[in-house]
Amino acid sequence: MVALTRIYTRTGDDGTTALVTGERRAKSDLRVESYGTIDETNAHIGAARLYVTDTLDQMLARIQNDLFDLGADLSTPEAGLKPGREALRMVDAQTDRLEAEIDQLNAELSPLRSFVLPGGSPAAAHLHLARTVARRAERVMVDLASREAVNAAAIRYINRLSDFLFVAARYVNDRGATDVLWVPGQNR
Repeated sequence: MVALTRIYTRTGDDGTTALVTGERRAKSDLRVESYGTIDETNAHIGAARLYVTDTLDQMLARIQNDLFDLGADLSTPEAGLKPGREALRMVDAQTDRLEAEIDQLNAELSPLRSFVLPGGSPAAAHLHLARTVARRAERVMVDLASREAVNAAAIRYINRLSDFLFVAARYVNDRGATDVLWVPGQNR
Protein backbone atom coordinates (compact mmCIF):
# COMPACT_ATOMS: atom_id res chain seq x y z
CA MET A 1 0.00 0.00 0.00
CA VAL A 2 0.94 3.61 -0.37
CA ALA A 3 1.81 5.76 2.63
CA LEU A 4 2.36 9.40 1.78
CA THR A 5 3.72 11.46 4.63
CA ARG A 6 5.24 14.23 2.52
CA ILE A 7 3.95 15.43 -0.82
CA TYR A 8 7.18 16.99 -2.03
CA THR A 9 10.47 15.12 -2.02
CA ARG A 10 12.68 17.33 -4.21
CA THR A 11 13.96 14.19 -5.94
CA GLY A 12 12.31 15.24 -9.20
CA ASP A 13 13.91 18.65 -9.31
CA ASP A 14 16.47 17.31 -11.78
CA GLY A 15 13.73 16.39 -14.29
CA THR A 16 13.58 12.70 -13.40
CA THR A 17 11.10 10.52 -11.55
CA ALA A 18 11.27 7.06 -10.01
CA LEU A 19 9.44 4.05 -11.38
CA VAL A 20 8.15 1.34 -9.02
CA THR A 21 11.37 -0.57 -9.67
CA GLY A 22 13.42 2.34 -8.31
CA GLU A 23 14.82 3.14 -11.74
CA ARG A 24 14.90 6.85 -12.49
CA ARG A 25 13.61 8.09 -15.83
CA ALA A 26 13.31 11.49 -17.42
CA LYS A 27 9.89 13.03 -16.88
CA SER A 28 9.65 13.22 -20.68
CA ASP A 29 10.18 9.43 -21.02
CA LEU A 30 7.42 7.59 -22.92
CA ARG A 31 6.66 5.37 -19.94
CA VAL A 32 6.19 8.41 -17.72
CA GLU A 33 4.17 10.13 -20.48
CA SER A 34 1.93 7.06 -20.74
CA TYR A 35 0.96 6.87 -17.08
CA GLY A 36 0.78 10.66 -16.88
CA THR A 37 -1.76 10.65 -19.70
CA ILE A 38 -3.71 7.94 -17.89
CA ASP A 39 -3.78 10.24 -14.86
CA GLU A 40 -5.06 13.07 -17.07
CA THR A 41 -7.81 10.80 -18.39
CA ASN A 42 -8.76 9.97 -14.82
CA ALA A 43 -9.01 13.66 -13.89
CA HIS A 44 -11.38 14.32 -16.81
CA ILE A 45 -13.53 11.38 -15.72
CA GLY A 46 -13.62 12.91 -12.24
CA ALA A 47 -14.96 16.14 -13.76
CA ALA A 48 -17.60 14.19 -15.73
CA ARG A 49 -18.75 12.49 -12.53
CA LEU A 50 -19.90 15.87 -11.21
CA TYR A 51 -22.74 15.68 -13.75
CA VAL A 52 -23.84 12.03 -13.59
CA THR A 53 -25.58 9.88 -11.00
CA ASP A 54 -26.52 6.34 -10.16
CA THR A 55 -25.38 3.51 -12.42
CA LEU A 56 -23.12 5.55 -14.69
CA ASP A 57 -21.43 7.20 -11.70
CA GLN A 58 -20.75 3.75 -10.23
CA MET A 59 -19.27 2.60 -13.55
CA LEU A 60 -17.05 5.67 -13.73
CA ALA A 61 -15.91 5.18 -10.13
CA ARG A 62 -14.79 1.63 -10.98
CA ILE A 63 -13.00 2.95 -14.07
CA GLN A 64 -11.17 5.58 -12.01
CA ASN A 65 -9.88 2.83 -9.74
CA ASP A 66 -8.91 0.73 -12.77
CA LEU A 67 -6.96 3.70 -14.12
CA PHE A 68 -4.86 3.75 -10.95
CA ASP A 69 -4.21 0.03 -11.55
CA LEU A 70 -3.25 0.89 -15.13
CA GLY A 71 -0.89 3.63 -13.94
CA ALA A 72 0.71 1.16 -11.51
CA ASP A 73 1.08 -1.37 -14.34
CA LEU A 74 2.73 1.19 -16.62
CA SER A 75 5.03 2.51 -13.89
CA THR A 76 6.39 -1.00 -13.27
CA PRO A 77 8.49 -2.20 -16.22
CA GLU A 78 9.05 -5.94 -16.55
CA ALA A 79 12.80 -5.47 -16.21
CA GLY A 80 14.15 -4.40 -12.85
CA LEU A 81 11.40 -5.68 -10.56
CA LYS A 82 13.03 -6.91 -7.38
CA PRO A 83 12.71 -10.65 -6.63
CA GLY A 84 9.71 -11.42 -4.46
CA ARG A 85 7.84 -8.29 -5.53
CA GLU A 86 4.78 -8.81 -7.64
CA ALA A 87 3.72 -6.10 -10.07
CA LEU A 88 0.10 -4.94 -10.19
CA ARG A 89 -0.98 -5.74 -13.74
CA MET A 90 -4.17 -5.12 -15.67
CA VAL A 91 -6.14 -8.29 -16.41
CA ASP A 92 -8.58 -9.16 -19.17
CA ALA A 93 -11.48 -9.31 -16.69
CA GLN A 94 -11.27 -5.52 -16.37
CA THR A 95 -11.71 -5.13 -20.14
CA ASP A 96 -14.48 -7.75 -20.14
CA ARG A 97 -16.38 -5.67 -17.54
CA LEU A 98 -15.97 -2.55 -19.69
CA GLU A 99 -17.35 -4.41 -22.71
CA ALA A 100 -20.38 -5.58 -20.71
CA GLU A 101 -21.01 -2.03 -19.52
CA ILE A 102 -20.64 -0.68 -23.07
CA ASP A 103 -23.26 -3.20 -24.20
CA GLN A 104 -25.54 -2.27 -21.28
CA LEU A 105 -25.44 1.46 -22.08
CA ASN A 106 -25.50 0.99 -25.85
CA ALA A 107 -28.66 -1.13 -25.68
CA GLU A 108 -30.61 2.05 -24.86
CA LEU A 109 -29.17 4.11 -27.73
CA SER A 110 -30.54 4.50 -31.22
CA PRO A 111 -28.13 3.65 -34.06
CA LEU A 112 -25.95 6.51 -35.27
CA ARG A 113 -26.59 8.07 -38.67
CA SER A 114 -23.67 10.51 -38.48
CA PHE A 115 -20.56 11.23 -36.46
CA VAL A 116 -21.17 12.85 -33.09
CA LEU A 117 -19.63 16.22 -32.26
CA PRO A 118 -18.36 16.52 -28.68
CA GLY A 119 -20.95 18.27 -26.53
CA GLY A 120 -24.67 18.26 -25.98
CA SER A 121 -24.55 18.40 -22.19
CA PRO A 122 -21.84 19.18 -19.64
CA ALA A 123 -21.51 15.49 -18.75
CA ALA A 124 -21.18 14.49 -22.40
CA ALA A 125 -18.64 17.23 -23.08
CA HIS A 126 -16.47 16.02 -20.19
CA LEU A 127 -16.83 12.39 -21.25
CA HIS A 128 -15.81 13.27 -24.81
CA LEU A 129 -12.80 15.14 -23.47
CA ALA A 130 -11.85 12.12 -21.37
CA ARG A 131 -12.30 9.95 -24.48
CA THR A 132 -9.87 12.03 -26.53
CA VAL A 133 -7.28 11.97 -23.75
CA ALA A 134 -7.73 8.19 -23.44
CA ARG A 135 -7.06 7.90 -27.19
CA ARG A 136 -3.86 9.93 -26.73
CA ALA A 137 -2.87 7.65 -23.85
CA GLU A 138 -3.40 4.67 -26.13
CA ARG A 139 -1.17 6.18 -28.82
CA VAL A 140 1.59 6.82 -26.27
CA MET A 141 1.24 3.30 -24.87
CA VAL A 142 1.44 1.75 -28.34
CA ASP A 143 4.55 3.82 -29.06
CA LEU A 144 6.04 2.67 -25.76
CA ALA A 145 5.16 -0.95 -26.59
CA SER A 146 7.15 -0.66 -29.83
CA ARG A 147 10.25 0.10 -27.72
CA GLU A 148 9.84 -1.95 -24.54
CA ALA A 149 7.47 -4.49 -22.99
CA VAL A 150 3.96 -3.28 -22.14
CA ASN A 151 1.20 -5.52 -20.80
CA ALA A 152 -1.12 -6.35 -23.72
CA ALA A 153 -4.12 -6.35 -21.34
CA ALA A 154 -3.31 -2.72 -20.50
CA ILE A 155 -3.46 -1.70 -24.16
CA ARG A 156 -6.73 -3.58 -24.67
CA TYR A 157 -8.21 -1.82 -21.62
CA ILE A 158 -7.35 1.70 -22.75
CA ASN A 159 -8.64 0.95 -26.25
CA ARG A 160 -11.96 -0.23 -24.85
CA LEU A 161 -12.13 2.65 -22.39
CA SER A 162 -12.35 5.19 -25.19
CA ASP A 163 -15.23 3.19 -26.66
CA PHE A 164 -16.94 3.17 -23.25
CA LEU A 165 -16.51 6.94 -22.87
CA PHE A 166 -18.02 7.54 -26.33
CA VAL A 167 -21.07 5.41 -25.54
CA ALA A 168 -21.39 6.98 -22.07
CA ALA A 169 -21.34 10.47 -23.63
CA ARG A 170 -24.21 9.48 -25.92
CA TYR A 171 -26.03 7.86 -23.00
CA VAL A 172 -25.99 11.07 -20.93
CA ASN A 173 -27.25 13.05 -23.93
CA ASP A 174 -30.76 11.74 -23.32
CA ARG A 175 -29.80 8.30 -24.64
CA GLY A 176 -28.47 9.92 -27.82
CA ALA A 177 -31.53 12.11 -28.48
CA THR A 178 -29.59 15.33 -27.81
CA ASP A 179 -26.33 14.31 -29.47
CA VAL A 180 -24.86 17.03 -31.65
CA LEU A 181 -24.40 15.44 -35.06
CA TRP A 182 -21.85 16.34 -37.70
CA VAL A 183 -23.40 17.64 -40.92
CA PRO A 184 -20.77 17.26 -43.64
CA GLY A 185 -20.14 20.46 -45.57
CA GLN A 186 -22.82 22.36 -43.63
CA ASN A 187 -20.88 25.62 -43.56
CA ARG A 188 -19.52 25.78 -47.10
